[in-house]
Amino acid sequence: MPAPRPPRDPRGRVRARARADATPVVRHGLARVLSKQGVCSRSEAARWIEEGRVSVDGRIVRDPEFPVVAGRHVVRVDGSAPAATPRHYLMLNKPRGLVTTTRDEQGRDTVYRCLEDAGLPWLAPVGRLDKASEGLLLFTNDPEWAARITDPAHGPDKTYHVQVDRVPDAMLIEALQAGVDVGGERLAARHARLLRAGERNAWLEIVLDEGRNRQIRRLLEAFDVRVLRLVRVAVGSIELGPLAKGAWRLLDAQERETLAPTTGH
Repeated sequence: MPAPRPPRDPRGRVRARARADATPVVRHGLARVLSKQGVCSRSEAARWIEEGRVSVDGRIVRDPEFPVVAGRHVVRVDGSAPAATPRHYLMLNKPRGLVTTTRDEQGRDTVYRCLEDAGLPWLAPVGRLDKASEGLLLFTNDPEWAARITDPAHGPDKTYHVQVDRVPDAMLIEALQAGVDVGGERLAARHARLLRAGERNAWLEIVLDEGRNRQIRRLLEAFDVRVLRLVRVAVGSIELGPLAKGAWRLLDAQERETLAPTTGH
């Protein structure tokens, strides 16, 4: 006869059920927490932390990845709680030759040169345009809004005007939309059409439904087509319009909501 099983401890079952039903605690790195508050960029936050300017619950922390739970830990910079920063949303007509980064290790001019002396809080670019590209670039210190813009499944389309080194025929236009595998990655335009053509080059309109690194350049290179100029002219329904090169303007509430609706997709 098998030995009788020991009686179960009902308290143990309660504790086990409580553990199973408990909501997981979400922790984020300290530098990320500061950047998400719109205080500064993540790289600048990491620099502050390494310099010993940031404390958590009264203790100086020098690890940018130190885990922090929102609402549970008290984070201070230079002894004070980071001030709440009003949310800002703007569009810039990025000139060619500027890199889209907060600080460039090679000392190259960045897009922040266009925002100098504007009296704005720290803002992060929403997505990127490479150094050789130009046109509409969004900025904000609202990370949730930025995440909706860059969401590959639900974010708005991006429209580009692209000058290429030849006059493409209908077969090439169809191929750009059908897509091609490049290094194990599928690249394709959501829409492509010929805008105008000269004797040796032409302008295309290419629409993307997600942003990948140098996607248009790599897509065209796969067909031996060289990009001469690349200008982002619209994000969703927001168009670059007459905004001068290097100039910026704030988005109004309707534009912000149109680009990234707060409810639904």
